[in-house]
Amino acid sequence: MSRESAPGEGSGASFRRPRVKICGVTTSEEALLAVRLGADFLGLNFHPPSPRYLTPCAAARIAADVRNAASRDVGIVGVFVNRPVADVEAVRREVGLDLVQLHGDEPPAEVAAFGDRAIKVFRIQERFEPDLVRGYESAWGYLMDYRDPRLFGGTGHSWDFSTLSGQRLGKPTFIAGGLGPHNVRAAVAAAKPWGIDVCSGVESEPGRKDGELLQRLFKEIGHGQSPVAS
Repeated sequence: MSRESAPGEGSGASFRRPRVKICGVTTSEEALLAVRLGADFLGLNFHPPSPRYLTPCAAARIAADVRNAASRDVGIVGVFVNRPVADVEAVRREVGLDLVQLHGDEPPAEVAAFGDRAIKVFRIQERFEPDLVRGYESAWGYLMDYRDPRLFGGTGHSWDFSTLSGQRLGKPTFIAGGLGPHNVRAAVAAAKPWGIDVCSGVESEPGRKDGELLQRLFKEIGHGQSPVAS
């Protein structure tokens, strides 16, 4: 996957169309609807305590269904939290993941083991601090999410997205944390990110994506496609 510049970078627009990652999909139906609406990446969760957890076998079926049906490239991303490198690599191979998202306290050496296949997540309490990414330059990209003392993602809480604006990190950088149809335009205008990562903000309950909320999300980000019936 190429390291493209942020959509609209350098323009005077207050809203830039970001890449969109829909995270925590649990069925092929959810995944295919997200792709039809315009998702660029899909996140499959391999963290057992999560209500969005998938076995590698179930994830492989979803990935295969997406690749068989999609008429364009869609990045399949595996989400892991503090798993040994060998375990992550085994799942990556079994499922056919394009990228691995490391959402725990993985040190730079573990991230470097995956090179340009890794998205390193940084959990932020209030505001982004550039020193967070120091040592993780080997990663393909970064994801900035809200820091919760108990949960790794999918919290529904946000942070001060504007503190990311203007930062030149040299990597595709996603924002996450409480994003949904109600606030995505404001968040993108504030942070000007390369991409957004949306999970609980398009769910009817944890682990169940809501078709209407997905349609509203893509309408809000101005993807330019007509809503698709769920």
